[in-house]
Formats: sequence, C-alpha cells, structure tokens
Amino acid sequence: MTLDPHVFVLFGGTGDLSKRLVLPALLDLSKANPDLDFVVLATARAELNDAQYRDEVVRGMVEVGGITKREAERFAKKRLYFQTLDNDPTPDDYERIRDKADGLAKKHGIGGNRVYYLALPPGAFEMTAGWLGHTGMNAEQNGWVRIVVEKPFGHDLASARHLNAVLHRYFDEHQIYRIDHYLAKETVQNLLVFRMANPIFERLWNRDTIERVDILVAETVDVGTRGGYYDHAGATRDMIQNHLTQLFTLVAMEIPAATDADAIRAEKVKVLRSTLPVGRRDAVFGQYTAGTVDGREVIGYRQAPKVRPDSDTPTFASFRLHVENWRWQGVPFVLTTGKALRERVSEIVVTFRTPPVAFFRDVEGASVAPNQLRFELQPDEAFTLSFGVKRPGDGFVVVPQHFSFDYNQAFGEPAPAYRTLVEDIIRGDQTLFVHADEVEASWTLYDPVLRRSRTVYPYPAGSGGPQEATKLTPLVGAADAP
Repeated sequence: MTLDPHVFVLFGGTGDLSKRLVLPALLDLSKANPDLDFVVLATARAELNDAQYRDEVVRGMVEVGGITKREAERFAKKRLYFQTLDNDPTPDDYERIRDKADGLAKKHGIGGNRVYYLALPPGAFEMTAGWLGHTGMNAEQNGWVRIVVEKPFGHDLASARHLNAVLHRYFDEHQIYRIDHYLAKETVQNLLVFRMANPIFERLWNRDTIERVDILVAETVDVGTRGGYYDHAGATRDMIQNHLTQLFTLVAMEIPAATDADAIRAEKVKVLRSTLPVGRRDAVFGQYTAGTVDGREVIGYRQAPKVRPDSDTPTFASFRLHVENWRWQGVPFVLTTGKALRERVSEIVVTFRTPPVAFFRDVEGASVAPNQLRFELQPDEAFTLSFGVKRPGDGFVVVPQHFSFDYNQAFGEPAPAYRTLVEDIIRGDQTLFVHADEVEASWTLYDPVLRRSRTVYPYPAGSGGPQEATKLTPLVGAADAP
C-alpha cells in the first residue's frame, strides 16, 4: 500500500507527546520517504509564527537525542507550519486552521487528504472532535480524513461509551484511529506470525498443553512529575486496560479468517467478550513506598508532586483473567504491571504443562521444569523457548536450556513504533489500532473492580512488588533477588 500525500494537522503541537514521539516519528517518515508530499500543520495556544515554532521543535528534537540539529532543521524548514489555537476556541479558530491547511495543500500540490492527530489531554478530545465536525473538517469530499486519538479512551465504561458516541457523531469508524503504541512493536506483531506460520506451536496453543500465561510490563521509573495525571488514573487505567489487555487478546484470539484489520479485530473482540469480569480474588493492588531503584533514592508515591498525601491509587496491579471458551477454559491469564520495580521488562510467558507422570521421580537430584515460551518486548525484542536436557555425567539430572531468537540481531533495529503507526494511518491500515468495540469490551472486564473498595498493599521502591501478589504471579525479578 502506498503513502498518499496529505496535510498532517497536529493538535497539541507544543506538548511533550508531540515533541518526544510524534514529531520525531514524522521526521523518520520524511527520511524514509523523501519523495512523499506531506506537510505538518501544528496547533497550540502558544503565540508563535512558523519560524518560531520550527526553532522550538529543532531545540526539542536535539534535546531528546538521536537527531542531529542539521536533520531537524532540514525537516522543520521543509515540513513544519504553525497556527495558534485559543484555549477556548470558536468556529473562527477552526476555520482558520482549515483555511491554512487548504492553503498549504494548494501550495504543495497535496490535495484533500487530512490527518487530525489529537496529542491532547483526554478532556479535550470531545471538544476537538466536535469543532472538526461543526466546521466540516470531517467530510471526505476531496480525499480521505482520519482522526487519531491517544489513550486513555475514557476512564471507565460509561465514559468510554460516551467518547465513542461523540467520535461516531462526527466520524465513521473507518476514519478513527485509536493508538496503542504497544501494538507497533515488531515482537507483538510477530505473535500472529508465530502462531499462523508455525503450526507446531498453534497445535499446542490450547488448554490441553498450556498451564498458564503471564503478561508483565514492569517499570523501574516512578511517577516523577506525572502525579497529577497518575493519581486519577492508577495502574489499571494507565497500563492494564489498554496495553496489557491488547497483548492478552493477541495471545488468546482464534486464528482470523484473513489478515485484514476487520478480521483480526473481530477475533480480539470475541476473546474479550468470552472473558469474565475480574473477580475480587483475582486482583492484587500495590503502591510503592520510599526505596532505592538502580542505585538512586526514590521517594514514596504519596510524597510525589501533585499526589494526595492519603492517596490509595495503585502503582502496581495484577489481575487474573479467565477465558470461558473451548480453547482456554481453565487456563489463567495473569496481567501484571507496576512502577518503581526492581527491573524494567515487558514480556509474555507461556508456561506449558509438566509431564503427567514423573518419569525421573526415583532418580536422586532429578527434577523437570516446565517448558516455557517467552516473548520479550523490552528492553530487547526476542523469543526464547526453554527445554530440559540431561547434564553430562552420571544419572539423569535435568537442567534447563534455551533456544532463542533476537529480532535486532537477525534484522537490525526495527522502525520506531510511532513511525510504524503513522505510516499505517496514512496507508489507511487499522490493524494495529483499537476498534470501538474493543474499547468497550475491555472496560467491561475492569469496570467492576474499579468500582469496588480495595486493599492497596505497600511495597518498597526497587522491590518486585507487594508480597501479596505471589498468590497470582511471582514477584518481578524474584529469581535474581538477593
């Protein structure tokens, strides 16, 4: 699929998300496709002209790192424009944006294709979509129109349904791209290839051979300066309901009838609708206290800026999900995430059942560990399969060994995740984006547990999480702990 010429309208163009991820992704897109005709029209409430905005973006890109001043200046001069948008906008403000986008399209010979990227706080999604609709900027008359929405997609089931209703009032579902950047990781996409292209594993991908599945996203970072946002979100809304649940659906889904976006997303929705809402005994929450992470002192969560001193917001959450279908009935899927933990790792671990008969039960020192298939998403992207072998010497002493595949070693560095997503938006490929039905079905799982009273257990920063979590999953880095 080709990349069409277009105007990329970036709302929130002076914000952290734009400077740190979206604009570098657009620079990467420009480098990889130098002949692609596109321009970026950024909007924000700052009083800047085109030249001032370009200077600000160049400084930001150089500070982020990995981009030279020369290439940032070349990109900015060729692609970047700016339009001030008042904090309390009127129809005239959006008409000015529309007129400038049309003028840039005419100047560069681009045509009517438009991307509206909402790099904005969630509270601004509804207003922005509304003004785009009221001023006719949503109409696909002279080309395609696509609106991009960053997470969070609501803060509970009711708000998610309301946001979907608002978006659908002005845009059709094929125009809406809800971003979850975890889906752009090569290893995540390879989950489908791994199963569909390797029938030896797909035949084992069921309750008969798999004992449990653990999905873990552990962070060493604390909330830092994000306390104002995080204290209203917490681990469930920030990570579980979106990133980890998306990984869960890719592992648990049935093989789709085709590789197109509609077929894949339909199977993901089926998994969510087959999953029971999280029960009281299937959830453990924690909150970090003061401690040491990677040799640096970390203050407790309640002492972080903009966090309530009596806050019970979880910074750690572990949920056990039960899928009630023929493939997975009885196999627990445990989703775990936390901040200020011992190590940074994102992985999916599939644990296979041990042999039904202990063949080596009479052999002194012999034991058999279960086979595990590990998909590592970060810091590296790799697959590892563990298996038992006989240690040389007398007796049948079984030790684990590993087959492994490292994505970077085999193919080099993959394209940055945000560039992949941006390219798919321009191509019109929604495979890596979240459908409205997925959003609502996902919230259905977690809405009950968010409404219930809960116990939040303390854990020291730099540990593996609260000890109470061991009833669901091993502590993070427990094998390496002193």
